[in-house]
Amino acid sequence: MTENEKIDVAVITGAKAHDVIGFHKLFADLPGINGFIQHIDDFASTPEKVRDGYDVVLFYFMMPDAPTDDGVPGYCGRPKSALGRLGQTQQGIVVLHHALLAYPQWPVWNGIVGIPDRRLSQYKHDEKIAITVADQTHPITQDLSDWTMVDETYQMADAVGDNHILLKTNHNQSMQTIAWTRTHKSNRIFCLQSGHDSQTWEDRNFKTVLQRGIFWSCRRLK
Repeated sequence: MTENEKIDVAVITGAKAHDVIGFHKLFADLPGINGFIQHIDDFASTPEKVRDGYDVVLFYFMMPDAPTDDGVPGYCGRPKSALGRLGQTQQGIVVLHHALLAYPQWPVWNGIVGIPDRRLSQYKHDEKIAITVADQTHPITQDLSDWTMVDETYQMADAVGDNHILLKTNHNQSMQTIAWTRTHKSNRIFCLQSGHDSQTWEDRNFKTVLQRGIFWSCRRLK
């Protein structure tokens, strides 16, 4: 695979501290992927043609309230307009870990994530979580076996309805649905609750699921 054949992924961060070196290493280790890690301010300030040029937009931010184009410093660009482009292109969308909780006051994000009520009642770090593969036929989880890893748990509503559930857990401090797919207008969406820090990022199965989810979202994996 040449550099031109790799998938270009805009990895959007913001409003949540994370292990920068470990996070960069995660995307450097994913085969076939060019991860361009950037703050939401940089993404929203970039020309539309550049934003549309990414194969996938992956969110790892936890922005509060709802996006707006009004009353923000010039360096923030126009985040509401930039995110409003989602669904108007064929780009894949990946929502990773705390990005499930972003924009709690914005109904559009509820629709992207596929959970109408995203209120978080509790979270716990460094939990040993037994992951069950709910669908072993889907391209993202095909041929994977159940496994256990260390991660942060969220107690919140599960993904239900028109979401296709791929991974689950019965951990008593966690939501049960861990990974799922859905669609938003023209976009394929992959949501993955896992991914707090390097304890998870270094897990072989986590990296496999994330890499396949990125490929699937932009239709490079059928």
